[in-house]
Formats: sequence, C-alpha cells, structure tokens
Amino acid sequence: MNKLWLIIKREYLTRVKTKTFILTTLLTPIGLAAFVLIVVMIFSYKGDGQRIVIKDDAGILVKKKMMDSERAKFSYSNDPLEELLETYQEKNYNGVLHIPEKVANPGDEVSLTYHSDEQISAATKDFVESKMADRIKDYKIEQSGYDKDKIEGFATRVRIKEKGTSGEAEDKGNRAIIATMLSMVIGSIMFFVIVMYGQMVMRSVMEEKVNRIVEVMISSIKPFQLMMGKLIGVGGVGLTQLLAWAILIPGLMFLVGLLIPLIADPSSIGTGAGANASAGMDSEEIEGMIAQFMETLGTMNWWFVIPIVMLFFLGGYFIYSAIYAAIGSAIGDDYGEGQSYAAPIGILQALAFYTAIAVVQNPNSPLAFWSSMIPFFSPIVVPARLAFDPPLWQTLLSLFILILSSILLVWLSARIYRVGILMYGKKVTLRELGKWMFYRG
Repeated sequence: MNKLWLIIKREYLTRVKTKTFILTTLLTPIGLAAFVLIVVMIFSYKGDGQRIVIKDDAGILVKKKMMDSERAKFSYSNDPLEELLETYQEKNYNGVLHIPEKVANPGDEVSLTYHSDEQISAATKDFVESKMADRIKDYKIEQSGYDKDKIEGFATRVRIKEKGTSGEAEDKGNRAIIATMLSMVIGSIMFFVIVMYGQMVMRSVMEEKVNRIVEVMISSIKPFQLMMGKLIGVGGVGLTQLLAWAILIPGLMFLVGLLIPLIADPSSIGTGAGANASAGMDSEEIEGMIAQFMETLGTMNWWFVIPIVMLFFLGGYFIYSAIYAAIGSAIGDDYGEGQSYAAPIGILQALAFYTAIAVVQNPNSPLAFWSSMIPFFSPIVVPARLAFDPPLWQTLLSLFILILSSILLVWLSARIYRVGILMYGKKVTLRELGKWMFYRG
C-alpha cells in the first residue's frame, strides 16, 4: 500500500505543480468569461447604420414615414429611379430601396428591390423587411376601409410560463434556455477533461515503456499497482482542476452578469445575425432574463450537482484512461500506431459529446434515458442533463452502471497492461490483446 501511495503521490505532484496545469486551471475560466463578454459586445454592436434612400412609387409611406434607427436611416426622393441609381453614392447613400407602383393584394407577398453595389447585411435586411411589412400592412388596412384600431386589437401576444405541480409553484420563466446554456457548458467541460486526462495517461505509459523506466519500477511493485497508481494520481489532477473550475467559473459568470449592463445595451443583444431568436423581446425582458440566469445559478442545488459531476467524471475517467493505459502498454515507441489504436476511442468520446448535445434539446426523451445508461456516454450525457433536474433514480442507476463498468474495464485493462508493459519489438494485434486479458501467469 505504501508503494501504491508513492506512485499516486508522484503522478499527482509532478503534474499539479507544473506551469501548464496552473495556467490551464486559471486561464480556462477567465477565457470562458472573456468569451461570453466578447460575444455579448459583438452582438450588441450596431455600427453606424445604413443610409438608405427610398423611391416610393406606390405612395405607401406618404402619411407615415419609416422611423430612423441605429440599424438604418432613411431618406426619400421623387427623382426618377435611373437618376437615383446614378447619383445615390454621390449623395452619400448606401443604397436605393424601390417600392413599385403596384403592391400586391391583401395576403400576397410584396417584392421590393434594393439597389446597391454594397452587400447589405442580413440583420439590416431583416430589419428593413420587418419595418416595411408593418407599413404595407397599415397601407392595406387603410385602402380596404377597415378600422385599423379594431384590427390591431385582435393581435394577441402569448407567452408560456412554466410552473411546477407540487407545493408552492414558482414561475420557472426562461429556465429552459438557461438550463440549456448550463448543460452545454457542463457537457463541454466534461468532454474536454475526460479526453485530455485519458490521453495523458496513454502518453505517460508509452514514455515510461520507451525509456525503460518501467522495468526498474516493476522490480519493486506489481504491474496492477503501478497502473492503478498512475490512474488515481492523474485522476486526482483532473479532479483538482474540476473542483477549481467549479469555484472559479460560477464566480466569474456572476461578475460577467454584473458587467454586461455596463458594457452593452441589453436591448441590442440579439439584433445581429440571430435577430429572430430574440424577436418580440424588449430591453426589460432581456435584462430580466440575464438577472434570472444569475438567480438560477444561485438557486441550483450545487451541493448535489457538484458531487454528482465529480463522480461521473471519475467513472468516465477510469473507463477511458484504463483503455488508454492498456493501449499505451501494448504499443512500443511508435506513437502513430498508438494514435491509430486510440482513434476508435476518440470517435466514441465524440459520439458521447454529440449525443449530449442532442439530449440537451430533449432531456426527457428515450435517447436521454438510454444514453444515460451506456457507461461510455453517461459521463458526458448525465452531467449535461443535471440542469434539467432528471429523475433521481435515473441518475443513481446510471452512476451504479458506470461504477460497475469502470471496475470491469480497469480489471481487463490491467490484464493487458501486465503483459504489454514488458513486451518490446513486436506489433500487437487485437487478437493478441484479447488473449492477454485471459492469460495466466
């Protein structure tokens, strides 16, 4: 046991004290916070706006002009269209919007033409189309003789508010959106950490084998103890990093929530390429959503979420790192061959990540349940589902299956490791790896 502890201590301390580990642990949360702030600033940037001159041959805008905004500023001209197309640039306009003399009948689509040598942005095009649709609707109502106020009174805005069914129901508001964001962050972190530390184990095993350090170590410790010491030590490094991120990321996200109203106008967020996503949301609603996001972070049961995430990380780490350790022990100094053997494992991990993305869209679907029961997928899928409060029995059952599977795979990998770690100068086939699992000696 003392020798095992020495291996664990060595593997842990030699990695946790490195500058790479310290910088990764500190800079990743900072980078994530900076990424969120930059994205908010990008989508809140309006620019100078397009200067558009309108040639209104239909007379739609005679009584009610288009209102200027930071997205576009409008002018009007009665000059012939051909003349406008020749002189609009001289008059410092970006383009000419032409409304034909005859507009479509009620219910039909209206086609307007925008003339410019510049490419109009998708956001500006959506903005102009939306505003012109409103003006044309008013024009059609006026031409039909109907009472505009009565027709406008028929319009009804619908918003669905989620509430629980037991006890004092509390409005869940935009929890689905917030939970999706949290799930994507948690799932991405789990995928990144499991892949990184699993491959770290494989590289470490291969280096020790190539340098023949393992021959000296095997003389005083059993192969199983050496492998377990490496798995536990490196796993401890990953667990330390996750715990640090569990403290740093929520704290930095809280600061980001405080900074967003100071660096960007919340009403402008979403008016870029994804303008349709926030259609119908005013400034107060978006500010409320940001506030609710921060409140949700504070009200989540982190005393349950964090331990569960850590347990699933350890389960997933032991499954994948044990396989990587077996691969590393069976391969000699050919790192390319090692990557070839590891490629199917990488594909499996990528499938788990993309499954988690699909599950986040429908966290209570059969796909969510069955992928949570597959031990190769559950370390990434289940933590991603936690923000949606999955049934406790599903989480515990998934964890139980994961623990049993990790024990089995560690045992099978150890059987390969004890033979492969001292095998040199021979290319190993999958058939031989299977034989090593049941080799006695």
